[in-house]
Amino acid sequence: MAGNRAFVIAGAGLAGAKAAETLRTEGFDGPVVLLGDETERPYERPPLSKGYLLGKSEQESVYVHPQEWYADHEVDLRTGTAVTGIDADGHEVALSDGRRIGYAKLLLATGSSPRLLPVPGADLDGVLYLRRLRDSDRLKETLRSASRIVVIGAGWIGLETTAAARSAGVEVTVLEAAELPLLRVLGQEVAQIFAGLHTEHGADLRFGTQVAEITGRDGRADGVRLGDGARIAADAVVVGVGIVPNSRLAEVAGLDVGNGIRVDARLRSSHPDIYAAGDVAAAFHPVLGKHIRVEHWANALHQPRTAARAMLGQDVSFDRMPYFFTDQYDLGMEYTGYVEPGAYDQVVFRGSTENREFIAFWLSGGRVLAGMNVNVWDVTDPIRALVTGGRPVDAEALADPGVPLTDLVPSAGPSSE
Repeated sequence: MAGNRAFVIAGAGLAGAKAAETLRTEGFDGPVVLLGDETERPYERPPLSKGYLLGKSEQESVYVHPQEWYADHEVDLRTGTAVTGIDADGHEVALSDGRRIGYAKLLLATGSSPRLLPVPGADLDGVLYLRRLRDSDRLKETLRSASRIVVIGAGWIGLETTAAARSAGVEVTVLEAAELPLLRVLGQEVAQIFAGLHTEHGADLRFGTQVAEITGRDGRADGVRLGDGARIAADAVVVGVGIVPNSRLAEVAGLDVGNGIRVDARLRSSHPDIYAAGDVAAAFHPVLGKHIRVEHWANALHQPRTAARAMLGQDVSFDRMPYFFTDQYDLGMEYTGYVEPGAYDQVVFRGSTENREFIAFWLSGGRVLAGMNVNVWDVTDPIRALVTGGRPVDAEALADPGVPLTDLVPSAGPSSE
């Protein structure tokens, strides 16, 4: 059993692995225990719906570190071992194998889980979710054998899966309750661009639909029945209707939770020796002035570095702007900033939306809240500087490709993701 100098990390994904790495690079020489419920060593999730799913990258490329890294850095990696309970006052965690481990500091990097579809037939074989490595393997195999699939949900996972399926020559019907894909995230002006992209590539997009049940034969899904009684045949059904933070452990332990584990800017929870990072953390953002929970790769990459340094007693805070990216067909995109649904009053485009080479800016009162560059590169720095600048920007100049973005901000801002 690790002693009371141990730093324990619950969750062996990208966030947990980066926290362990930071503890060592910052000079911590005490025991580090990294606990994960999966049998795989820590890996990154974006490739599961991008390069790996498309067959463009091998499995080894998804891992955060080589296998030997953990032993070489004296990180006690325990796969297939979940944390089942936290004794916050006693500074101990209970494990799925019946053992208990004491800790000086605890980091919760437990991530999130797919939101399950609450309809009859959702438990049939051939109903797929995409969150873990084995999910991606199952979906890859399905795309090799299926001729038609239904994708429920037109969010990022749903659309990236659709792009991969169409690239593999599979017929795809996308079912979405809203009137456009990504509507809550991007708003109508930009969401319709993604709708056009997928329509041009042969996907059958159906909006304003309600799923009544997943139909099946001999225990396997064979289609989807809609609320209006119509049925769509399919060889498999992919569900991408969002994710939920794995915060139950924290809640049972008496920590403050609300859309995730609520932490301050240092990523410290309501208990001074317990921290949280990644998908599960609803962190106070000092620039935005509110708690936000971000479900993207860059957050899981950078946030644990702040958490680990805070656990070591350093005076740090996490103030990076949210960042995410996607690749669908011939469209590559990066997004920087944070906009709540309906919180903007103007969208400004720079470049050609018709050719899908543009930057979109979301503004409120003349201030840039977020920017998204589509097939336009090396602009993340000035976009971030515009977002963090907090000052009104001339919309006409913002839309004019002849005006360098760097001329609209006081500096190029911090380094890119």
